[in-house]
Parts: sequence; C-alpha cells; structure tokens
Amino acid sequence: MKIRELPSFLICILWGAMNNLDATAQLQPLVADSFLNFMQSNKNRASIFISANDTTIAQLNEDKLMPLASTMKIMVAVEFAMQASAKMLDKDSYVSLRELEKYYLPDTDGGAHPAWLDYEHAENNIKKDSVQLIEVARGMTMFNSNANTEFLMDLLGFDNVKNNHQLFELRNHTAIFPVVSSLFIYQNPGKLRENKLLSAISNLSEEEYCKYAFAIHNKLKNNVDYKSGFRPQDLSPKMQKLWSDRSTASTTKEYVHLVKILNNRKFLDENTYGIIAEVLEFPMESKTFQDEFRWYGGQGGSTSFVLTHVIYFTNKNGEKMELAIFFNDLTAREEKQLERWLYPFEGQVIFDSQFREKLKF
Repeated sequence: MKIRELPSFLICILWGAMNNLDATAQLQPLVADSFLNFMQSNKNRASIFISANDTTIAQLNEDKLMPLASTMKIMVAVEFAMQASAKMLDKDSYVSLRELEKYYLPDTDGGAHPAWLDYEHAENNIKKDSVQLIEVARGMTMFNSNANTEFLMDLLGFDNVKNNHQLFELRNHTAIFPVVSSLFIYQNPGKLRENKLLSAISNLSEEEYCKYAFAIHNKLKNNVDYKSGFRPQDLSPKMQKLWSDRSTASTTKEYVHLVKILNNRKFLDENTYGIIAEVLEFPMESKTFQDEFRWYGGQGGSTSFVLTHVIYFTNKNGEKMELAIFFNDLTAREEKQLERWLYPFEGQVIFDSQFREKLKF
C-alpha cells in the first residue's frame, strides 16, 4: 500500500546539485520534453496554469477541480504566518514531541514524519523532548509531515484556515478537513462487502464526510490507544483511490492566484511575509537559490494517483513567475515517472524562454 506525500525538500534537488554552476548548464531539455509530452497526450488528467509578470503563458484545464494532496498546506502555512505575525501565537515556543505523536498515523506518509524528527535531532533542535513551533511548521512543508499539519490546523483553528478562502478570494476550493484522519472512514470493522462500503462512502455529502473526519481526528488526539486499531493493509487500491478523490480539491488557476499574493509582497504585512519565507521559501537558504532569486517558494504533494506542485519566485532582475501543475487518475508507475520528470520540467520553464514557447495545449 502506498499512501504518502511528495517531500517538498526535493525542490532543492534541482538546484542543490548545481552548487555555483551556471543554472542553464544543468537543464535537462529531453526530460522536460517527456513531461510536456505526457501532459499533451493526457490532457484529461492534467491541469496547468503559469503566469509570468502577470501574463498567462500556459493554461490547460485551469478551472478543473482536482485533489490537492499536500499542496493545500500552503493555506496552513499562510494562516500560521498571519497568526504568528499578529502575536496570536509564539512561533518560538516549544511543542512536546509527545503531543505531535498523537497526530502521527504510521505507514501513511512514506516516512516523512520520522525523517523530519531525524533532521531535527541532527540539527540539535530538540530540547527536553520538545521542538520550537516554527520548526513544526517547517517540518510540515519541508518534509510534508502530516502529523505536524493536523497539529497545526488544530492549533490555528480549522475554521481560520478555511476562512482564508474568502480573504484570498478563492472561489473554487472544497472543504479543508483532517485528511489523514479520514483514512479511518475506510476501515471496515463490520466486514461489509467492499463495493457496499465504497458506495456508502461515495454517497456521503461533503458535510457528512467532513463530520466523520473531524470525529475521528478528535478521537486520535484524545485517545492514545485509538490509532492502534488502524490497519493500513486493509485499505484496498479502490479504497485508496476514493480517499484520494475525496481529499481537499481546488484548481491550478486558484493556486496561482494564491501564490501571486505571496510573490507580490503587497497584500500582507512585512512580518507575515518574513514568516512565510521561513516556512515556504526554505530553498532560499541555499546559496544557489540566493544567486538566482530574491525569493522562491513552493509546495507539492502526491498520492498513488495524484501529483501536484506549486511554485512562485521573483528573480534577481525582478521578473516574477507563478506555476501550478496538477495531475489526477494516474497509475502508480506514471506518478513515479512524473515525479522524476517534474523538476527538470520546471527548471526548463524557469530558465529557457524557447522551451516556454512549446507550452501550447
């Protein structure tokens, strides 16, 4: 079984290997062409929207609702930054690892949460079995820790995260809810026939589905023994597909609109943008990124059927770009292949103006 999210720190692979080399010397046009060819041959399963200096340079199914996977964590990151800037919370306060453990569901994140903990230990950021809140937020984005995400949504308030739809004028966005907790909906203690169970879940309204997810979420954080009953091996591919399909969804056009607000540095206050930089723009900690960009941020996610990625940047010349790519209904093999091709494709889009001329759908 594979239920996991794409680690955002893989963004750094594209540039991290470059050291101080000229960026264009590291481009992989043939790999980028493979990615583009897949999109052009599978338009019904793909969506893309790219804006450069407020001009649309590529669009395909940009208004089509598609599952976001971990890309929705941009919404959580922005709410965290706004509350921290407003002193509604102290980003430098410490959180017990035991508290975070309540939100961790093993075998559902591809090892993201344990990898984050290893990183925090290696960086000597763990003090008396606690870690700073800002590191929890960075772990949500850098390593895609779902446990950190659900902890933060509890702390910030699910309604506060959801209400940013109105603040940022996102009109095409489904409900934000505890996505990992919702996996428990697919457990089958009564041993119903699979098709009957799937039919019952499919017939739940969005409100009913979210209600179940929140009820399970509350049990997980308040009952340490509850998650011991979770059996990921019982989740069939059909169950995983329905879970993926019912996760929070939006469009590439909406998420380009959202990250334009982050890119233009005008809508929110300076302190908020500074905290957003810590959480979403961690690639800028690399000298290679610093040589190319004023700021660069992004977030991605995946399941066995979904691949999503959103980036935004302003380069040293003041040129801006926002890019969102969503896929759905992939096979596991296609998802893995596209994951390998994604960063070379984005690199070609960023640095090669002739390649951008190919983006016709």
